[in-house]
Amino acid sequence: MAAGHYTRELRPITPPIGWDTAHSTGPHDVASVEAMKSKVVTGLFAIPFAAFGAWMLWLVASETFDAWQVRSWIPVQATLSDAGYRTNSSDDSSTYEAYATYSYYFNAQPYVGSRVSIGEGADNIGDYQTDTGNWLRREMQAGNPITVYVDPEQPESAIIDPALRWGMLAFKSMFVIIFGGVGFGLLYATFVMKAKAKDELLPEHQAAPWLANDDWQTPTVRSNSKNAMWVALGFAAVWNLISAPLPFVLYEEVSEKQNYPALFGLLFPIVGIGLLVWALRRTLEWRRFGPAPITLDPYPGAIGGHVGGTIDLNMPFSQAARFQVTLSSIKSYMSGSGKNRSRRETADWQDKVIANAEPGAKGTRLVFRFDVPDKLRESDAQRASDTFHLWRLNVRAELDGVDIDRDYEIPVYATREKSRHLSAHSVEKGRAEQSRLDEQAVHKVVSMQNGLYGKELFFPMGRMLGTALVGVLFGAVFGASGWFLIVHEGARVFGGIFALVGGLIGLFGLYSMFNSLHVSHDSMSVRTVRRILGIAVKRREMRRDSFVKLDKKSSMQSQSGGKHTVYYDVYAVDSHGNKIVLGESFKGASEADAAMRLIGQELGLTDVLASDA
Repeated sequence: MAAGHYTRELRPITPPIGWDTAHSTGPHDVASVEAMKSKVVTGLFAIPFAAFGAWMLWLVASETFDAWQVRSWIPVQATLSDAGYRTNSSDDSSTYEAYATYSYYFNAQPYVGSRVSIGEGADNIGDYQTDTGNWLRREMQAGNPITVYVDPEQPESAIIDPALRWGMLAFKSMFVIIFGGVGFGLLYATFVMKAKAKDELLPEHQAAPWLANDDWQTPTVRSNSKNAMWVALGFAAVWNLISAPLPFVLYEEVSEKQNYPALFGLLFPIVGIGLLVWALRRTLEWRRFGPAPITLDPYPGAIGGHVGGTIDLNMPFSQAARFQVTLSSIKSYMSGSGKNRSRRETADWQDKVIANAEPGAKGTRLVFRFDVPDKLRESDAQRASDTFHLWRLNVRAELDGVDIDRDYEIPVYATREKSRHLSAHSVEKGRAEQSRLDEQAVHKVVSMQNGLYGKELFFPMGRMLGTALVGVLFGAVFGASGWFLIVHEGARVFGGIFALVGGLIGLFGLYSMFNSLHVSHDSMSVRTVRRILGIAVKRREMRRDSFVKLDKKSSMQSQSGGKHTVYYDVYAVDSHGNKIVLGESFKGASEADAAMRLIGQELGLTDVLASDA
């Protein structure tokens, strides 16, 4: 039996009287047939997407390689005999293709050519085809010679415009990523990855639905680190295969033709370098820590109870190492329609705790436990629909050498079970360390000033500077891409979409960067003032004797890859259900709880906290 896989003894099911067991199809056979049908249908659906993505990848790679080769071709004078552009009309659109026939001499030998540009074929991305066709027709009618570039090793090969069309290259690259990603992703998930779904008709799955997932048969669950490593290596290899020749092409474009907008193309190899670094880090992390499975206690994790366990790491024990464990409840869903469908994630709830590190069988053992509130969604073992829920646990630590960064997708169900075998001392030690860090984090977010009736709270501009800067940067990149496509490529619709998305992202980033919140109070009321760049834009006031509780709620979240950061607001609620925000920008539920304690103490609302508890 392969390591890491388990088998369970299933109770035999007595068939009904009259059932022909020699020729019948049992539930496992039915499930196998249905699973095979599902795989065939999914494969037939995915193959066209994968084939189209592969074809687009071939076009992008071949055009880039052609542009790199053409750098060494020799310019000669040519005479046009025919030129213009063709229009190909269909029911909903028209495409255009510039054409030309020209004659030239190379080494005193006559030749005739017809190739116009690197990317051949008709399209309607911008005005390149019509502008080029009109220019060639004018030159032919005026009897002016044009410059063509000739392959010295094969003089019969020549081209008029040897430059890459960056707008077209970006357009085709999107199809590579979207169609190729969907097609090959579905094929990989269907035929390569281990099947996760089991027959939900089995009686034991009714009482224990997590057993419908092959990875959740025992309390020991492996991380997705190995798959992440191979995905990183594959994606980095493909991207760099496409973008590696671009710097050589760009050098000639900028140095000889002063085509400075072509520098936009440097983004592709820069991203490629980042992908290589990412792939290298994932590989080194896997080589150092190996599988590092988690053993859950209770099993499965419990909504309304505990999610806890231990992780044994293959590394020497060090008291200086601090391991942060983050637990997130995530909704995964498909957004968009038709060709624009894509999978997205949002986090419904998140908390973090410091795992207590102690000597273990493999070097270091981590012990952790979360208290999980009620009314959260359970894990979906089969994930058969477009929308499902999952629970992701991340372990992260900055260490000497390679850092650890592991994701585990674990079963969490509404069993309300408690941990039975975890050391209470280890759990409380980790919680105490997390509480200390939460209090430090809260004091970094909020500034306290002395007022007439005690402390006033001030949440200054720039408290979410990192997230805001990322938003502004992404907005600027998208906006610049849209400007380039509109101005230099004539792709108004395509560029307009980029510019609109960039503008919205940039505005949100600027708001996150420049808004502030001031909270003050007296013996009767609590007041808040929202400002942007110091200018008051919103004021609120509520009577403090009407408050019935302090509460927290997730207000926004950021995502980087599969990592979510959920930000919480703290607010007071009165007897009529009205709310007033008293604090914001706290990461995770435990940090929000620490903020509630601080706000309740400084605003004299400890009685509200006590009644809420």
